[in-house]
Amino acid sequence: MTRSPLPLGIDIGGSGIKGAPVDLETGSFAADRIRIETPGASTPKAVIKIVKEIAGEFESQCGDGPVGVTVPAVTSGGVVHTAANIDKGWIGADAGAMLTEALGRPVHLLNDADAAGVGEMQYGSGRGAQGTVLVVTLGTGIGSALFVDGILVPNTELGHLEIDGHDAEKRASNGAREADDLSWEKWAKRLQRYFRHVENLFWPDLIVIGGGISKKSDKYLPLLDIRTPIVPATLRNDAGIIGAAWIATQKAGRPGR
Repeated sequence: MTRSPLPLGIDIGGSGIKGAPVDLETGSFAADRIRIETPGASTPKAVIKIVKEIAGEFESQCGDGPVGVTVPAVTSGGVVHTAANIDKGWIGADAGAMLTEALGRPVHLLNDADAAGVGEMQYGSGRGAQGTVLVVTLGTGIGSALFVDGILVPNTELGHLEIDGHDAEKRASNGAREADDLSWEKWAKRLQRYFRHVENLFWPDLIVIGGGISKKSDKYLPLLDIRTPIVPATLRNDAGIIGAAWIATQKAGRPGR
């Protein structure tokens, strides 16, 4: 029996472009992830060249299988509308069509935080959760993915809420913690201000904290005093690749789980 091609997930970030084939039965990488530095001039042409290179490395496993690609931007119908940590030349670009042409097969493009949220909801800390679930990635900025009974509300961009006259991620992201050299206690106070504001807007039933800093959640989550249950992500920095592969498979009509 010939096995179906594996879906491929590729995560475009401000510092690196990462990709791996995904086993949707287990929600894990089916081969070692490849990471290539994001070029200094991160134009669509330059980045898509690297995406094509990564896809080529997994051709034997992925063949013409579904491809999901994330970008740190608002996307709709394959078109990019913002550009956080990548070249402004992405704004207005039909990157979905450009990637489909470059790779020679359909590509589903989505926001990076949304992809990470999908990964956590399918295989991680949000699996089986009902009601309103908010997945928040704390990295250079703050990414958000909002789900209602498991259905994604795309492009929420809750890291850009204005709180106390500041863009939220400028105060409460892990990047802000590092830039301001904050202790865990001082950072937790900023996080608490942020999460209490979000609670009052959406009344979530669960908050999941993603991003690399989730592995140090014992340093700051116990310091928070909020009403919503809040837990660290399970997939951490792998969530975006896994979520992108999962949703691309669904869009292609090839559900793998």
